[in-house]
Amino acid sequence: MSLTILTVDDSRTMRDMLRMALVQAGYTVLQAEDGQHGLEVLDDAQPDVIVTDINMPRLDGYGFIEGVRADQRHRTVPILVLTTESDPEKKQRARDAGATGWIVKPFNPEKLVDAIRRVAA
Repeated sequence: MSLTILTVDDSRTMRDMLRMALVQAGYTVLQAEDGQHGLEVLDDAQPDVIVTDINMPRLDGYGFIEGVRADQRHRTVPILVLTTESDPEKKQRARDAGATGWIVKPFNPEKLVDAIRRVAA
């Protein structure tokens, strides 16, 4: 069974890298350019795992995570934060918003896939 992963990142390069790593691992990949777009994608999609950046225009990762958690259909979807930030306060803020885990960029594709497998199990 193929899992569907939604990636939310304002960097086209990062979205391309994520898509490549996840498709190679056998996942179906949906993509959004920022938090606002991510919430729009979720109107019609039910991903198994979400991977989101924090620093994005329009709606940042914290607002996006809160928006996902406010929607009954997506309340239990694991959310991994993928960001250059490693500040403990920001990690705690993401956890408080409803994030499941935290991965620091630049990411290692194998570690990313392992993290997705762990939270999706």
